[in-house]
Amino acid sequence: MTKSLQRSWITKFRDAFRGVRLAVTGQSSFAVHFIAAALAVAVAAAFQVTVAEWCLLLLCIVLVLVAETFNSALERLAKAVTREENSHIAEALDIGAAAVLLASIGAAVVGVMVIAPYTVNYFR
Repeated sequence: MTKSLQRSWITKFRDAFRGVRLAVTGQSSFAVHFIAAALAVAVAAAFQVTVAEWCLLLLCIVLVLVAETFNSALERLAKAVTREENSHIAEALDIGAAAVLLASIGAAVVGVMVIAPYTVNYFR
């Protein structure tokens, strides 16, 4: 790679944060995931979950946001390739959506498993 094509670390981080901004502002489903994440964090903070439970919850939150970000990138790339109907692109988009769904279901299951015992104890 020639020197003119190399990007500095500052440029790489700037571009990555631009990508985060594009993902957050460009997808309504990203906002839904953020709201669910904020709710999970608030409940976990209220119950004062353990460090290990925090790690599990935050890992799940990040996993869902990463899946959503990759899915958003795939959607944008598909639109850049063609706006015409294409069964391969449609299937790729469906698979990307499935990744988000699986991550979300997994995160919800972990969230319930972590929070349920605290909820039960709270109502006793």
